[in-house]
Amino acid sequence: MSEAIKNRYDFVILFDVENGNPNGDPDAGNMPRVDQETGHGLVTDVCLKRKIRNYIEAIKEGVPGYRIYIKDDVPLAHHDQEACAHFGIEDIKKIKKDNPEIDKKIRDFMCSNFFDIRTFGAVMTTFVQGALNCGQVRGPVQLGFARSIDPILPQEITITRTAITTVQAAQAQKTTMGRKFIVPYALYKVEGYVSANLARKVTGFSEEDLELLWRAILSMFELDHSAARGNMATRELIVFRHESELGNAPAYRLFDRVHVSKKRKETPARSYQDYEVHVDTENLPEGVSCMRMS
Repeated sequence: MSEAIKNRYDFVILFDVENGNPNGDPDAGNMPRVDQETGHGLVTDVCLKRKIRNYIEAIKEGVPGYRIYIKDDVPLAHHDQEACAHFGIEDIKKIKKDNPEIDKKIRDFMCSNFFDIRTFGAVMTTFVQGALNCGQVRGPVQLGFARSIDPILPQEITITRTAITTVQAAQAQKTTMGRKFIVPYALYKVEGYVSANLARKVTGFSEEDLELLWRAILSMFELDHSAARGNMATRELIVFRHESELGNAPAYRLFDRVHVSKKRKETPARSYQDYEVHVDTENLPEGVSCMRMS
């Protein structure tokens, strides 16, 4: 693996949705997630990580070291067994007695082969059940929940369905009614963190991985278009780079420098141009620099 990153990073992602459902809530009939107290829209960290994983898998298909551990319809134990086969492990519960260093070897094997373990970490149940310390890997990259800048008002759209499933249904009726939830427009903000300390000590997350992560964040919606999600796009990625491994300033002080406001408060926003984004780069803490990507 390449050398691990040496600098801490804190970042802000701005992305938007137009006439789509950015993240359905299964507890609410798949309507867009909403903070019930404030009315602001929410998108989970799991949803965003899934899009990043899918993008990496698509552009790095077949490239060693960039496989994806958490995939749809693929049991995690299937990947875990690859490590067992690589090290000739027959009894996972007894191997620690014969090989005290097996924890680190398995962890390094999984991190070197799977990009998402190297990035986000993972819980590998096979090794947890085998009482191996490598079963839980804490990744250096973490995301919070995305929250819309303004409250959202999801709309329920009724649609007609002309595709009839069965012969009996076709004889009874020609069309059926359906529904879909959309957000007419919303701009979301999410904050993230990259720990150089965890990259060095645990997963080996490298500069090449970091550049690929930035690329994935900027393009994660480009390979994820669907009728349900409408038009979604990453509008800007704002990155604060620390000169040191542990950081030169608290993350919240840097995030407070990102200001997003609506140009005309009296009318609903319907495009990214209805907002103004300002990043206060004056008198940044010593050892911190800022770059903006779009």
